[in-house]
Amino acid sequence: MKKYLLSLAVVSLFYTESGACAWSDPDYEYFNLFTQSIIRDKSYLPFLHSYSSRFYTDFKPSLIPDENIESWKRYFNNQLSYAQTEYLVTKMNINDLNALKKGSPTNQLLVTLGPGFYQKYREGLDYLIEAKYLEPYMKINYIESSDSFYYYREPGTGKNATNLDYNKTIAALTSLYNAAKNPEIKQRYGYQLVRFNHYTRNYDAALKAFKSYVEPIRLKGAPYIMALDQVAGAQRGLGMNSEANWNFFQVFRDSKSRKESAFVSMKLSDTASFNNILKRASTSEDKNMAYFLLGYEDFNNPIPVMEKMFEINPDSEILKVMAVRSINELERSYLPIYYYTDNNGTVTEKTNSGNNTESSKSETAEPKKEELSIWQKIVRFFKNLFSSKKDKNSTDGKANQNDDELLNNPDRIPVFTKNNYWYDEKTRDFLDDLEKFTSKTKEKSKDEYWQIADAYLKFLKKDYKESTEILENIKTSNPEYLEEIKRMKALNDIVSQPKIDADYEDHLMKDYSEYFTEKPEVKKDSTETDEYNYYGEVPSTADFLKDVLANRYFLQGEDGKSFLMNNKLSDLQYSPNSSLVKSVEDFYRKPNKTQFEQQIIAKNIDEVGNIDAFFAVIYGDRAMRQADFEKAKSYYAKAQNFSGIPRTEWNYDEKKITPMKYQPGSYNGFSNISDLVFGHNVWISYQSSPEESMKKEDYSTFPFIKSSMNKLELADALIRLKKIGNGNDEKSAAANQLIGNVLYNTSILGYYRQLFVMDLDNSNGGKYYFDTSERANPYQYYYKGFPGRVYIEPDNYDLAINYYKRALNASANKEQKARILFQMASAEQGKYYQYEAKHPSNIDYSDPKWSEKSDAYQKQLDQIKNQKYRTYFALLKTQYADTETAKNLMGSCSYFGYFMK
Repeated sequence: MKKYLLSLAVVSLFYTESGACAWSDPDYEYFNLFTQSIIRDKSYLPFLHSYSSRFYTDFKPSLIPDENIESWKRYFNNQLSYAQTEYLVTKMNINDLNALKKGSPTNQLLVTLGPGFYQKYREGLDYLIEAKYLEPYMKINYIESSDSFYYYREPGTGKNATNLDYNKTIAALTSLYNAAKNPEIKQRYGYQLVRFNHYTRNYDAALKAFKSYVEPIRLKGAPYIMALDQVAGAQRGLGMNSEANWNFFQVFRDSKSRKESAFVSMKLSDTASFNNILKRASTSEDKNMAYFLLGYEDFNNPIPVMEKMFEINPDSEILKVMAVRSINELERSYLPIYYYTDNNGTVTEKTNSGNNTESSKSETAEPKKEELSIWQKIVRFFKNLFSSKKDKNSTDGKANQNDDELLNNPDRIPVFTKNNYWYDEKTRDFLDDLEKFTSKTKEKSKDEYWQIADAYLKFLKKDYKESTEILENIKTSNPEYLEEIKRMKALNDIVSQPKIDADYEDHLMKDYSEYFTEKPEVKKDSTETDEYNYYGEVPSTADFLKDVLANRYFLQGEDGKSFLMNNKLSDLQYSPNSSLVKSVEDFYRKPNKTQFEQQIIAKNIDEVGNIDAFFAVIYGDRAMRQADFEKAKSYYAKAQNFSGIPRTEWNYDEKKITPMKYQPGSYNGFSNISDLVFGHNVWISYQSSPEESMKKEDYSTFPFIKSSMNKLELADALIRLKKIGNGNDEKSAAANQLIGNVLYNTSILGYYRQLFVMDLDNSNGGKYYFDTSERANPYQYYYKGFPGRVYIEPDNYDLAINYYKRALNASANKEQKARILFQMASAEQGKYYQYEAKHPSNIDYSDPKWSEKSDAYQKQLDQIKNQKYRTYFALLKTQYADTETAKNLMGSCSYFGYFMK
């Protein structure tokens, strides 16, 4: 199957839940619905599908028992558990065993085993003492070479096999070998002789030791496998790559716990390794194993290899491994965790570019359009490569669609959509081919696994009815199979449901509550680490089903429920668009919620302090941006118990994330607003203090403007100014100018741009990008990843301009008129930025004339800007150039000075 590995790596930098600015792990980018690890032979777990690491690691190591430990467990007549045996063999200190030998054990396990334990198993315990003595030295001596820089050396004690006296060690091991009576223990001493010669680079002696001390015992258990592994290493050292590879292959075939290392050793030994192994394979098992390794290495299209394995043995366990890898590859293609599209239905990337430049020291310096970085250009290139146009027959309607449209419209369903870059024609062909193979194999194999796999492929093809019928007819007692069948039945039921109503929600709670209710935290066992997971939890079946339901609610017009399936109430602060907020509030106030709504959806109405006040602030802010000060005041009157925008912070004392505590006098989203919001900016520098960036107007005739206000007081002050502004004198001119200032200062361009968009400061971010203006709602499937997808209704700069016009008409002061005109020009500049954002160049970066065309397009934009969006600059230049205000602006505002020339 075709895979764009480079493109995946690049796009994944931006295509993530955290919103385009984090590294990504591809093993966290699909839903893991088909459990790879349900294969019966757990020794193959490392060879399941993974993009994040060379081998699959998402399983407990205890699932693959070490045949060496099992062999020792049998030697001790199963008197010890597997864990106790592993401790005795690999972890117990040599001094503890010597103490046991002397008859005075102190180790609690040895004390428990009793005084007769040593006498009963003396030969084996003496071997372990010798083995523990040798173990620190059992490393090959490192030899520097010209290639040494490229290889990682694991830090250790610095000891290696050459630190031991060669002759004495060989003599001691040979003597112990000859004295041993138990064949297995004798063979273990033979293994030590082979290993010691290998690690001292006496490769010929290692091969001779194997033939003299290991093979004659005629046991093919763990000691033999370990010795064969060492022989293969020695053969590799002698350049006998074909022989080494065949022996590593036998270790791979016969060992449970050494398959990974044997596989790596085969790769290192012979570049044509697996083909050579296939030539030497004589038994059906060997041939199938060789085919598996070939298919594993070259996974572009594994089905031809699987066909050959099928002909040899349809019940082969490793054939199932190939199948589950193929299914996992398909699952990644069909079920990515996010569906983001722009207005054309194409996948979009989120970048950190914006139109606001914060370094200029002019009064209203023109925000620059940033040059594309190399990463932005790369992402744009791959966006063009993978994007596809939206189906012409798709519709943006929601509630008026019937059930069939809800289910079958590929542009509106977040599962199996055709409009994501993971999905191509070859992928669909591969699904068809794999389904044919699986259907054939399930008829021949006695393992129910193939029926489950066939049902899952039917699920991927949206044939939910047939998938369910297959599942219903499976007879098995395998607990892992039963769990997968149960999960898939739930998937078929829920995904095939086009409309979610109250009755179906009751059905969900009755039959599938385990997928939606919170699970108690599972205590880690002693083998698990407590390392921080940078990627969060692996997406699960529950996450997938939440997305499906979020999509269904979205299509049904129940945006509030759709939002709360994936987000918290407090997340509305990041993108407080009015229609969504209203839908969420309607759900919050809905009486007689179903059990599902109460326990699953409503639980995401998290702690935001006073919920009514939270909604009231959002509505009041929107009214302020629309210059409806009376409405805003009515909302803010209901928000006086607002406890602050719900943010979190790291609590160093409690060592956890806790709700942020606002310091007295700090702005919290409602209170402590400076009267500088009525002023004008001296320069654009959002990081500077208000006193550095802003300058007060003369408020002396308006004593109701307080130095510090909450939003209710601010709205009241604006209402009073509006009333005064109805006159036709200098005071009314000043009142209208102040209103215009507030509207401009709280727009995207203003220093106080955070005031009416549920933000705490004006630092750059998605809320302040002009590319969010004048566009359709970006949520086309659901509201997943909401904090990273900004949509706020655009500023209406005409509102500020209209108040400035009233001020201009009422004022007789030429200097004040010049100041007002400049403020009007600044607001008009905002209108230009909105125009520019709505008219991107759309020049393909791969176009050989990209630079030339981009320059021409920029000249066209500049012409439009000067012809249509420089009205008030022109007036300022032609009628007020002689004013002190204009002269001062020319000195402090670089682009105004340039325009005046």
